[in-house]
Amino acid sequence: VQLQASGGGLVQTGDSLRLACAVSGDGFSTRGMGWYRQSPGKARELVAVIGWTNDYTYYTDSVKGRFSCSRDNANNMVYLQMNNLKPEDTAVYYCAADKGVKYRSLEDFWPYYWGQGTQVTVSS
Repeated sequence: VQLQASGGGLVQTGDSLRLACAVSGDGFSTRGMGWYRQSPGKARELVAVIGWTNDYTYYTDSVKGRFSCSRDNANNMVYLQMNNLKPEDTAVYYCAADKGVKYRSLEDFWPYYWGQGTQVTVSS
């Protein structure tokens, strides 16, 4: 399984960006997908998780109401729509896939495959 993230860039506060993650390999439709981010000097942070369908999502508190995660199982794609971006959203964003497990809560997402990061920079 290989993941390729894209869509990062330099934007201003209040702008929007949509990150995309293209996934190759088997089993995409039964893999949970997650988005993480890491800024310098900080630990990698789980931002959003989407279950096998668009009906099930999880967001960390700091992005609730601003970020939205979706997936296209027909095309093996996952997206992170980021609205009303803030300087504190500046980080390298990574997409990740699990091994096809079920969780009691999507907050328990356990990544197994990682994509390369895409830089998001939000200027004030």
